[in-house]
Amino acid sequence: MAKITLMGSIDDELELLERHIRMLRTLRENEPMGIIRLSEHLKIPQHKIRYSLRMLEKEGLIKPTPEGAICSPEAEKYIFELDEAIADAIVNLKRIRRMVRDSL
Repeated sequence: MAKITLMGSIDDELELLERHIRMLRTLRENEPMGIIRLSEHLKIPQHKIRYSLRMLEKEGLIKPTPEGAICSPEAEKYIFELDEAIADAIVNLKRIRRMVRDSL
């Protein structure tokens, strides 16, 4: 049962990261955008959009404006660094997978 819980939390984090990336990409292409427009465009419930906007603003990746959210200059740097972090994670996941397979 612990395995399911562990994998569940990993899957949840990946889903959240994917939503944040989709929102940043959408904002970059269509800014400014508010909650309702983002929700309709991405087909994501408004409460999840609100949460992601709060997280992205807290990280300094977006800025609120009267017309809606816009990407900050830090967003481009974040995407580049995230790409590198994902490449590193893939290497680590492959190593872990080999360990699991060796345990079978």
